[in-house]
Amino acid sequence: MNKKDQKSILILSTLSMIIAFSVWSILSPVAGKIQEMYGLTGLQKSILIAVPVLLGSVMRIPIGILADRLGGRRVYVLTMLFLTLPLIGASFTTSYVGLLLCAFFIGMAGTTFAVSIAYVSGCYPSEKQGLILGIAGMGNLGTAVASFLAPQIVNLWGLPWMFRIFALAILIMSIIFWFGTTELQRTKDRKKLRHSLAIMKNKETWVLSGYYFLTFGGFVTFSLYLPTLFQDLHHLNAVQAGILTGIFVIGATFIRPVGGYLSDKFGAVKVLNIVFFSILLTSVLIVFWQGNLLLFMVECLLMAIMLGTGNGAVFKRVAEVSQGNMGAVTGVVGAAGGLGGFFPPILLGIFKDYLGEYTLGFILLSLFALVCLAYNSSRIRTIFTTSRKQNASSLS
Repeated sequence: MNKKDQKSILILSTLSMIIAFSVWSILSPVAGKIQEMYGLTGLQKSILIAVPVLLGSVMRIPIGILADRLGGRRVYVLTMLFLTLPLIGASFTTSYVGLLLCAFFIGMAGTTFAVSIAYVSGCYPSEKQGLILGIAGMGNLGTAVASFLAPQIVNLWGLPWMFRIFALAILIMSIIFWFGTTELQRTKDRKKLRHSLAIMKNKETWVLSGYYFLTFGGFVTFSLYLPTLFQDLHHLNAVQAGILTGIFVIGATFIRPVGGYLSDKFGAVKVLNIVFFSILLTSVLIVFWQGNLLLFMVECLLMAIMLGTGNGAVFKRVAEVSQGNMGAVTGVVGAAGGLGGFFPPILLGIFKDYLGEYTLGFILLSLFALVCLAYNSSRIRTIFTTSRKQNASSLS
């Protein structure tokens, strides 16, 4: 494949994921408006925010396998075309239940991550995977697009037109993507399903799933719930909260390639150790300073940097262990990351309804970061011990 085709695939895959991720997170910035319209409780609002994350997470596994078997270009376009249906449906619904059903299928937008990573990774050599997959992962920027644009569109033209405008955007993007990219050359022998599912037996797949549950799950949770936190804790309006959330998303997204590059240079395991320690420290600080708007914003920005760096580092490692099953491994790890963004918003809604605050959620985040740090540190000790033994053996 020539460099022109490589660049086209990388650029258009990233742009397509930006549009898809804006659709995936479209409900979060306007959840307060929807809550007023339908008289929802905090838990009902949290479920509406989290439901798209559920399908977008679980379906990453079969969609990732399909991308390996049928080709990323075809699967990518079909997924984007499908998304126009629930978006148009949401624009005509007049009930919470109807909107919840449409939100569920809007969740398919989250599966584009598995397709994009598998598609792009096949274009570049292994020594560049960290940086390249970090760039492809910048499709997360779509969350910021939704945070900035969705409240503005609703204020100008109303909720139904927000869904219709995003439906038109992803339809146009699917057409551009189809004519602007080429399918990767595949071997005549397609992978059997059992070969793709063999990655489930690999311990590293589950370790990386746990790590991504923290880093990407944390990114999704903050991206989806920060508008609510800013409004509940600091009484900002939807537009102000959306702008600040967009800053968080931009920070986490643009640092992701840096995490991949650092992992190319120093190794993903070492980078992740720093990430986990920093997430632990920052989440503890949030517990004590969440009531101060300025300090809360600084802590969220630091968290964004660490989560984005961790996302890049995890997928550098995914590229190293995938062994020709990039779509399948990406699907499993990506599903874990997505589920990491599904449960916390619901828990936060429960904590708010029954405890009147969100503190316990940040405590749980710090505890999970501690577990990841402890396990990853033990792996680093193993690496150093093995290295010393090999050096001693070579000298003898």
